[in-house]
Amino acid sequence: MSLKRKMFSIALVSLLIFSICIPQNVHAEQVGVSARNAVLIEQESGRIIYEKDAHDKQRIASITKVMTAILAIESGKLDEIVKVSDKAVRAEGSSLYLKPGEKIKLEHLVYGLMLRSGNDSAVAIAEHVGGSLEGFVFMMNEKAAELGMTNTEFANPHGLDDHENHYSSAYDMALLTRYAMENDKFKEVAGTKVYRAPAAPGESWDRSWTNKHRLVTGMYQYATGGKTGYTKRAKRTLITTASKEGLDVIAVTLNGPDDWKDHIYMFNRAFVDYKLYEIAEKGEIDNVKDDFYKGKVSLSRDIKFPMTKKERENVRIKVTLETPKKDWKDEGNVPEVVGEYTLIVHDEAVVETPIYFERKQEKEGGFWSIFKDIFFIMAGKITW
Repeated sequence: MSLKRKMFSIALVSLLIFSICIPQNVHAEQVGVSARNAVLIEQESGRIIYEKDAHDKQRIASITKVMTAILAIESGKLDEIVKVSDKAVRAEGSSLYLKPGEKIKLEHLVYGLMLRSGNDSAVAIAEHVGGSLEGFVFMMNEKAAELGMTNTEFANPHGLDDHENHYSSAYDMALLTRYAMENDKFKEVAGTKVYRAPAAPGESWDRSWTNKHRLVTGMYQYATGGKTGYTKRAKRTLITTASKEGLDVIAVTLNGPDDWKDHIYMFNRAFVDYKLYEIAEKGEIDNVKDDFYKGKVSLSRDIKFPMTKKERENVRIKVTLETPKKDWKDEGNVPEVVGEYTLIVHDEAVVETPIYFERKQEKEGGFWSIFKDIFFIMAGKITW
Protein backbone atom coordinates (compact mmCIF):
# COMPACT_ATOMS: atom_id res chain seq x y z
CA MET A 1 0.00 0.00 0.00
CA SER A 2 1.40 3.39 -0.94
CA LEU A 3 2.21 5.96 1.75
CA LYS A 4 -0.52 8.25 0.37
CA ARG A 5 -3.20 5.53 0.69
CA LYS A 6 -2.02 4.63 4.21
CA MET A 7 -2.30 8.26 5.30
CA PHE A 8 -5.81 8.45 3.81
CA SER A 9 -6.88 5.27 5.67
CA ILE A 10 -5.53 6.55 8.98
CA ALA A 11 -7.33 9.86 8.51
CA LEU A 12 -10.59 8.05 7.67
CA VAL A 13 -10.41 5.79 10.74
CA SER A 14 -9.62 8.79 12.96
CA LEU A 15 -12.64 10.64 11.58
CA LEU A 16 -14.92 7.66 12.26
CA ILE A 17 -13.63 7.30 15.83
CA PHE A 18 -14.15 11.03 16.44
CA SER A 19 -17.72 10.94 15.11
CA ILE A 20 -18.61 7.95 17.33
CA CYS A 21 -17.38 9.87 20.39
CA ILE A 22 -19.65 12.86 19.72
CA PRO A 23 -22.70 12.79 22.08
CA GLN A 24 -25.94 11.88 20.32
CA ASN A 25 -27.71 15.02 21.58
CA VAL A 26 -25.07 17.47 20.42
CA HIS A 27 -27.27 18.88 17.67
CA ALA A 28 -30.16 19.49 20.07
CA GLU A 29 -27.83 21.34 22.42
CA GLN A 30 -26.52 23.57 19.66
CA VAL A 31 -29.95 24.64 18.41
CA GLY A 32 -31.26 27.69 20.26
CA VAL A 33 -33.34 30.83 20.03
CA SER A 34 -32.52 34.36 18.97
CA ALA A 35 -33.67 35.87 22.29
CA ARG A 36 -31.18 36.86 24.96
CA ASN A 37 -33.42 35.27 27.62
CA ALA A 38 -36.00 32.55 27.12
CA VAL A 39 -38.02 29.93 28.93
CA LEU A 40 -40.68 27.36 28.10
CA ILE A 41 -42.71 25.84 30.94
CA GLU A 42 -45.65 23.44 31.14
CA GLN A 43 -48.86 24.83 32.64
CA GLU A 44 -50.02 21.90 34.79
CA SER A 45 -46.76 21.20 36.63
CA GLY A 46 -44.68 24.32 36.01
CA ARG A 47 -41.88 22.12 34.70
CA ILE A 48 -39.18 23.97 32.76
CA ILE A 49 -38.85 22.32 29.36
CA TYR A 50 -36.39 24.81 27.84
CA GLU A 51 -34.47 27.73 29.26
CA LYS A 52 -31.77 30.20 28.28
CA ASP A 53 -30.57 32.60 30.99
CA ALA A 54 -34.15 32.48 32.25
CA HIS A 55 -33.47 34.00 35.68
CA ASP A 56 -31.58 37.13 34.59
CA LYS A 57 -33.11 40.45 35.66
CA GLN A 58 -34.05 42.38 32.54
CA ARG A 59 -36.39 45.08 31.32
CA ILE A 60 -39.67 43.56 30.19
CA ALA A 61 -41.62 46.33 28.41
CA SER A 62 -45.37 45.76 27.92
CA ILE A 63 -45.54 42.15 29.05
CA THR A 64 -45.76 43.96 32.41
CA LYS A 65 -49.44 44.32 31.53
CA VAL A 66 -50.13 40.68 32.31
CA MET A 67 -49.80 41.65 35.99
CA THR A 68 -51.95 44.75 35.47
CA ALA A 69 -54.65 42.69 33.76
CA ILE A 70 -54.86 39.89 36.32
CA LEU A 71 -55.04 42.35 39.22
CA ALA A 72 -57.84 44.23 37.48
CA ILE A 73 -59.73 40.98 36.86
CA GLU A 74 -59.25 39.78 40.43
CA SER A 75 -60.43 43.13 41.82
CA GLY A 76 -64.04 42.19 41.09
CA LYS A 77 -64.61 45.62 39.53
CA LEU A 78 -64.84 44.72 35.84
CA ASP A 79 -68.41 46.03 35.62
CA GLU A 80 -67.52 49.39 37.16
CA ILE A 81 -67.26 52.56 35.08
CA VAL A 82 -63.85 54.25 35.08
CA LYS A 83 -63.44 57.99 34.63
CA VAL A 84 -60.25 58.57 32.63
CA SER A 85 -57.84 61.05 34.22
CA ASP A 86 -55.55 63.60 32.59
CA LYS A 87 -52.58 61.57 33.82
CA ALA A 88 -53.82 58.47 32.00
CA VAL A 89 -54.28 60.36 28.73
CA ARG A 90 -50.72 61.74 28.95
CA ALA A 91 -49.15 58.26 29.08
CA GLU A 92 -46.57 57.89 26.30
CA GLY A 93 -46.32 55.15 23.68
CA SER A 94 -49.05 52.79 22.49
CA SER A 95 -52.51 54.13 23.22
CA LEU A 96 -56.25 53.51 23.09
CA TYR A 97 -56.61 57.28 22.51
CA LEU A 98 -58.74 57.77 25.58
CA LYS A 99 -60.00 61.28 26.34
CA PRO A 100 -59.81 63.20 29.64
CA GLY A 101 -62.98 62.72 31.65
CA GLU A 102 -64.18 59.90 29.38
CA LYS A 103 -66.15 57.15 31.08
CA ILE A 104 -65.47 53.56 30.13
CA LYS A 105 -66.12 50.15 31.64
CA LEU A 106 -63.11 48.59 33.40
CA GLU A 107 -63.61 45.36 31.45
CA HIS A 108 -63.16 47.26 28.17
CA LEU A 109 -59.95 48.81 29.48
CA VAL A 110 -58.57 45.35 30.27
CA TYR A 111 -59.24 44.17 26.71
CA GLY A 112 -57.65 47.32 25.30
CA LEU A 113 -54.69 46.81 27.63
CA MET A 114 -54.03 43.24 26.47
CA LEU A 115 -54.98 43.44 22.79
CA ARG A 116 -53.69 46.93 21.85
CA SER A 117 -51.23 47.41 24.73
CA GLY A 118 -52.71 50.78 25.66
CA ASN A 119 -50.50 52.63 28.13
CA ASP A 120 -53.32 55.10 28.80
CA SER A 121 -55.50 52.10 29.65
CA ALA A 122 -52.83 50.79 32.06
CA VAL A 123 -52.78 54.06 34.01
CA ALA A 124 -56.57 54.33 34.07
CA ILE A 125 -56.83 50.76 35.38
CA ALA A 126 -54.14 51.37 38.01
CA GLU A 127 -55.78 54.52 39.33
CA HIS A 128 -59.21 52.90 39.54
CA VAL A 129 -58.17 49.55 41.04
CA GLY A 130 -55.31 50.76 43.24
CA GLY A 131 -56.65 54.20 44.15
CA SER A 132 -53.46 55.70 42.69
CA LEU A 133 -50.49 54.66 40.58
CA GLU A 134 -48.43 54.19 43.73
CA GLY A 135 -51.13 52.11 45.36
CA PHE A 136 -51.43 49.86 42.34
CA VAL A 137 -47.66 49.38 42.04
CA PHE A 138 -47.68 48.26 45.68
CA MET A 139 -50.35 45.69 44.76
CA MET A 140 -48.23 44.50 41.81
CA ASN A 141 -45.22 43.86 44.00
CA GLU A 142 -47.32 42.19 46.69
CA LYS A 143 -48.69 39.77 44.10
CA ALA A 144 -45.22 39.16 42.66
CA ALA A 145 -43.93 38.21 46.13
CA GLU A 146 -46.94 35.95 46.66
CA LEU A 147 -46.19 34.09 43.42
CA GLY A 148 -42.49 33.66 44.18
CA MET A 149 -41.25 36.08 41.51
CA THR A 150 -37.90 36.58 43.24
CA ASN A 151 -36.17 38.46 40.41
CA THR A 152 -38.92 41.00 39.84
CA GLU A 153 -39.71 44.57 40.84
CA PHE A 154 -42.51 46.63 39.34
CA ALA A 155 -42.49 50.43 39.25
CA ASN A 156 -45.36 51.11 36.83
CA PRO A 157 -48.40 49.34 35.32
CA HIS A 158 -47.32 49.49 31.67
CA GLY A 159 -43.62 48.67 31.32
CA LEU A 160 -42.34 51.97 29.93
CA ASP A 161 -38.68 52.77 30.60
CA ASP A 162 -39.48 55.56 33.07
CA HIS A 163 -37.98 53.81 36.11
CA GLU A 164 -34.70 52.00 36.65
CA ASN A 165 -36.25 49.65 39.23
CA HIS A 166 -38.72 48.04 36.84
CA TYR A 167 -37.56 44.59 35.79
CA SER A 168 -38.26 40.87 35.84
CA SER A 169 -36.94 37.63 34.36
CA ALA A 170 -38.23 35.31 31.68
CA TYR A 171 -38.92 32.67 34.32
CA ASP A 172 -40.74 35.03 36.67
CA MET A 173 -42.99 36.21 33.84
CA ALA A 174 -43.73 32.58 32.99
CA LEU A 175 -44.71 32.00 36.65
CA LEU A 176 -47.03 35.00 36.47
CA THR A 177 -48.58 33.84 33.20
CA ARG A 178 -49.10 30.34 34.56
CA TYR A 179 -50.99 31.82 37.50
CA ALA A 180 -53.01 34.18 35.29
CA MET A 181 -54.00 31.41 32.87
CA GLU A 182 -55.73 29.59 35.72
CA ASN A 183 -58.25 32.45 35.69
CA ASP A 184 -60.97 31.85 33.08
CA LYS A 185 -61.55 35.55 32.43
CA PHE A 186 -57.87 36.26 31.87
CA LYS A 187 -57.64 33.26 29.56
CA GLU A 188 -60.58 34.60 27.57
CA VAL A 189 -59.09 38.10 27.28
CA ALA A 190 -55.58 36.92 26.38
CA GLY A 191 -56.89 34.66 23.62
CA THR A 192 -59.30 37.16 22.03
CA LYS A 193 -58.53 38.06 18.41
CA VAL A 194 -60.90 41.00 18.00
CA TYR A 195 -62.90 42.85 20.65
CA ARG A 196 -65.58 45.48 20.25
CA ALA A 197 -65.99 47.91 23.13
CA PRO A 198 -69.44 49.52 23.05
CA ALA A 199 -69.87 53.05 24.34
CA ALA A 200 -70.62 53.70 27.99
CA PRO A 201 -73.82 55.61 28.91
CA GLY A 202 -73.44 59.23 27.79
CA GLU A 203 -70.55 58.43 25.41
CA SER A 204 -70.88 58.41 21.63
CA TRP A 205 -67.93 56.25 20.56
CA ASP A 206 -67.59 52.60 19.67
CA ARG A 207 -64.18 50.94 19.51
CA SER A 208 -62.94 47.74 17.91
CA TRP A 209 -59.53 46.35 18.83
CA THR A 210 -57.55 43.65 17.01
CA ASN A 211 -54.97 41.72 18.98
CA LYS A 212 -51.37 42.71 18.15
CA HIS A 213 -50.11 39.20 18.94
CA ARG A 214 -49.59 37.64 15.52
CA LEU A 215 -49.31 34.06 16.80
CA VAL A 216 -52.75 34.41 18.42
CA THR A 217 -54.41 35.97 15.38
CA GLY A 218 -53.44 33.18 13.00
CA MET A 219 -49.69 32.80 12.62
CA TYR A 220 -49.62 29.70 14.88
CA GLN A 221 -52.63 27.40 15.06
CA TYR A 222 -51.96 26.14 18.58
CA ALA A 223 -51.53 29.58 20.21
CA THR A 224 -54.12 30.30 22.90
CA GLY A 225 -53.05 33.70 24.24
CA GLY A 226 -50.21 36.00 25.15
CA LYS A 227 -48.85 39.54 25.27
CA THR A 228 -46.43 41.53 23.15
CA GLY A 229 -43.96 44.17 24.32
CA TYR A 230 -41.36 46.62 23.05
CA THR A 231 -39.37 49.61 24.26
CA LYS A 232 -36.07 50.98 22.99
CA ARG A 233 -34.23 49.69 26.04
CA ALA A 234 -36.02 46.36 26.53
CA LYS A 235 -36.27 45.58 22.80
CA ARG A 236 -38.84 42.94 21.79
CA THR A 237 -40.43 40.95 24.62
CA LEU A 238 -43.09 38.30 24.13
CA ILE A 239 -45.32 35.90 26.06
CA THR A 240 -47.30 33.19 24.27
CA THR A 241 -49.41 30.31 25.53
CA ALA A 242 -50.14 27.29 23.34
CA SER A 243 -51.96 23.98 23.62
CA LYS A 244 -51.91 20.73 21.66
CA GLU A 245 -53.30 17.31 22.55
CA GLY A 246 -53.66 18.17 26.23
CA LEU A 247 -50.21 19.71 26.65
CA ASP A 248 -50.42 23.40 27.66
CA VAL A 249 -47.18 25.36 27.49
CA ILE A 250 -45.99 28.93 28.11
CA ALA A 251 -43.13 30.62 26.26
CA VAL A 252 -41.44 33.86 27.34
CA THR A 253 -38.63 35.65 25.52
CA LEU A 254 -36.83 38.90 26.37
CA ASN A 255 -34.85 40.88 23.82
CA GLY A 256 -35.82 38.50 21.02
CA PRO A 257 -35.13 39.89 17.54
CA ASP A 258 -36.87 36.90 15.94
CA ASP A 259 -39.34 36.15 18.72
CA TRP A 260 -42.24 34.84 16.61
CA LYS A 261 -40.01 32.09 15.25
CA ASP A 262 -38.43 31.52 18.67
CA HIS A 263 -41.80 30.73 20.18
CA ILE A 264 -42.92 28.51 17.31
CA TYR A 265 -39.64 26.60 17.52
CA MET A 266 -39.96 26.03 21.28
CA PHE A 267 -43.60 24.98 20.99
CA ASN A 268 -42.99 22.56 18.13
CA ARG A 269 -40.10 20.91 19.95
CA ALA A 270 -42.21 20.52 23.09
CA PHE A 271 -45.19 19.08 21.22
CA VAL A 272 -42.96 16.50 19.51
CA ASP A 273 -40.84 15.49 22.49
CA TYR A 274 -43.27 15.74 25.42
CA LYS A 275 -46.64 14.38 26.45
CA LEU A 276 -48.67 15.12 29.57
CA TYR A 277 -48.98 11.78 31.36
CA GLU A 278 -51.65 11.15 33.99
CA ILE A 279 -49.96 9.35 36.85
CA ALA A 280 -52.77 9.21 39.41
CA GLU A 281 -56.37 10.33 39.70
CA LYS A 282 -57.89 12.43 42.44
CA GLY A 283 -59.57 10.29 45.09
CA GLU A 284 -58.83 7.03 46.90
CA ILE A 285 -55.33 5.58 46.56
CA ASP A 286 -55.33 1.94 45.46
CA ASN A 287 -52.92 -0.84 46.48
CA VAL A 288 -52.22 0.48 49.97
CA LYS A 289 -50.56 -2.35 51.92
CA ASP A 290 -51.13 -1.10 55.47
CA ASP A 291 -54.50 -2.47 56.70
CA PHE A 292 -55.10 0.64 58.80
CA TYR A 293 -55.05 2.86 55.72
CA LYS A 294 -56.79 0.63 53.17
CA GLY A 295 -59.73 2.44 51.64
CA LYS A 296 -59.10 5.48 53.83
CA VAL A 297 -56.40 7.55 52.11
CA SER A 298 -56.76 9.78 49.08
CA LEU A 299 -55.29 12.51 46.88
CA SER A 300 -56.93 15.91 46.60
CA ARG A 301 -55.96 16.34 42.94
CA ASP A 302 -54.96 14.50 39.79
CA ILE A 303 -51.23 13.97 39.35
CA LYS A 304 -50.07 14.83 35.84
CA PHE A 305 -46.57 15.50 34.58
CA PRO A 306 -45.01 16.26 31.17
CA MET A 307 -42.37 13.74 30.11
CA THR A 308 -40.60 12.32 27.12
CA LYS A 309 -41.21 8.65 26.28
CA LYS A 310 -37.81 7.76 27.67
CA GLU A 311 -38.53 9.55 30.95
CA ARG A 312 -41.88 7.78 31.25
CA GLU A 313 -39.99 4.46 31.27
CA ASN A 314 -38.03 5.62 34.32
CA VAL A 315 -40.85 6.63 36.64
CA ARG A 316 -41.27 5.46 40.22
CA ILE A 317 -44.03 6.19 42.71
CA LYS A 318 -43.24 6.46 46.42
CA VAL A 319 -46.10 6.46 48.92
CA THR A 320 -44.99 7.42 52.43
CA LEU A 321 -47.49 7.02 55.31
CA GLU A 322 -47.10 7.78 59.00
CA THR A 323 -46.96 4.83 61.36
CA PRO A 324 -50.43 4.60 62.99
CA LYS A 325 -50.44 5.63 66.66
CA LYS A 326 -52.29 3.88 69.48
CA ASP A 327 -54.80 6.68 69.99
CA TRP A 328 -55.72 6.51 66.28
CA LYS A 329 -58.20 3.75 67.13
CA ASP A 330 -60.45 6.73 67.56
CA GLU A 331 -60.37 8.11 64.01
CA GLY A 332 -61.09 11.56 65.37
CA ASN A 333 -57.46 11.63 66.51
CA VAL A 334 -56.02 10.91 63.06
CA PRO A 335 -54.59 14.04 61.42
CA GLU A 336 -55.94 15.23 58.09
CA VAL A 337 -52.59 14.75 56.31
CA VAL A 338 -51.01 11.35 56.98
CA GLY A 339 -48.37 11.04 54.29
CA GLU A 340 -46.89 12.07 51.00
CA TYR A 341 -47.25 10.88 47.40
CA THR A 342 -44.05 11.36 45.39
CA LEU A 343 -43.47 11.06 41.65
CA ILE A 344 -39.83 10.25 40.88
CA VAL A 345 -38.30 10.54 37.40
CA HIS A 346 -34.70 9.38 36.94
CA ASP A 347 -34.20 9.37 40.74
CA GLU A 348 -35.40 12.99 41.03
CA ALA A 349 -38.57 13.85 42.97
CA VAL A 350 -40.58 16.02 40.59
CA VAL A 351 -44.00 16.03 42.27
CA GLU A 352 -44.72 15.82 45.99
CA THR A 353 -48.30 16.10 47.23
CA PRO A 354 -50.05 15.36 50.56
CA ILE A 355 -52.01 12.18 51.26
CA TYR A 356 -55.26 12.78 53.14
CA PHE A 357 -57.06 10.52 55.61
CA GLU A 358 -60.80 10.01 55.12
CA ARG A 359 -62.72 9.34 58.30
CA LYS A 360 -65.75 7.03 58.28
CA GLN A 361 -68.20 9.84 58.89
CA GLU A 362 -66.80 11.70 55.90
CA LYS A 363 -67.33 8.70 53.64
CA GLU A 364 -70.92 8.19 54.83
CA GLY A 365 -72.08 11.33 53.03
CA GLY A 366 -74.20 11.44 49.94
CA PHE A 367 -77.83 10.39 49.43
CA TRP A 368 -78.20 7.98 52.40
CA SER A 369 -76.68 10.48 54.82
CA ILE A 370 -79.09 13.16 53.62
CA PHE A 371 -82.02 10.68 53.79
CA LYS A 372 -81.06 9.76 57.37
CA ASP A 373 -80.93 13.42 58.42
CA ILE A 374 -84.33 14.09 56.86
CA PHE A 375 -85.79 11.06 58.69
CA PHE A 376 -84.52 12.27 62.07
CA ILE A 377 -85.71 15.81 61.44
CA MET A 378 -89.19 14.50 60.64
CA ALA A 379 -89.03 12.34 63.77
CA GLY A 380 -88.12 15.37 65.85
CA LYS A 381 -84.67 14.05 66.73
CA ILE A 382 -82.74 16.99 65.19
CA THR A 383 -83.41 20.66 65.87
CA TRP A 384 -82.15 23.72 64.02
